Amino acid sequence: MKAAHEISYFVHESAFVDQPSEIGAGTKIWHFSHIMANCSIGKGCSIGQNVMIAPRVRIGNNVKIQNNVSVYEGVELEDDVFCGPSMVFTNVSTPRSNFPRNRPEDYARTLIKRGASIGANATIICGHTIGEYAFVGAGSVVTKDVPPHAVVFGNPARVRGYACECGAMLRFDDEVTSCETCDRAWSRLGETIKEATVKH
Repeated sequence: MKAAHEISYFVHESAFVDQPSEIGAGTKIWHFSHIMANCSIGKGCSIGQNVMIAPRVRIGNNVKIQNNVSVYEGVELEDDVFCGPSMVFTNVSTPRSNFPRNRPEDYARTLIKRGASIGANATIICGHTIGEYAFVGAGSVVTKDVPPHAVVFGNPARVRGYACECGAMLRFDDEVTSCETCDRAWSRLGETIKEATVKH
């Protein structure tokens, strides 16, 4: 256990942090949350009220996890991910109370890539990847991989549009467009978009 003067992160007095665990500088862990042993949380994260982080979970830098979220074993959050209030991760495809799935190999891997945002009360079915800077709308149920920058919502969630890295919705009247907020240029091919080089 680190001495108080060595701890570079904040833990509310009502929260529990099991050891060993790795927590980066500037991270804040709020009321009634439970950080279980052998997990890794990066720098500058915000762990909201009543959040549970399971063993062996990996969380990047500058991740925001809002109230009432459980991040189960098998889930990985890259840098700059946002998890809205009461959104749900699962980690077992075929759970049974009388046939426990509690070995590491029983857990399906779910990867939330850099900059992705997940809205309040959304459910992410395990075994899928949410692409970079994608948006999952509030209340959605994700049952398959989400392409980078895609905006998805509904049950099941479907691609409804695309978002810039800054978060603004993109309008594609052609194969190339620019963000009305930050002026980044983007090109689209099918369900894939990438930042474009614009010649002046």
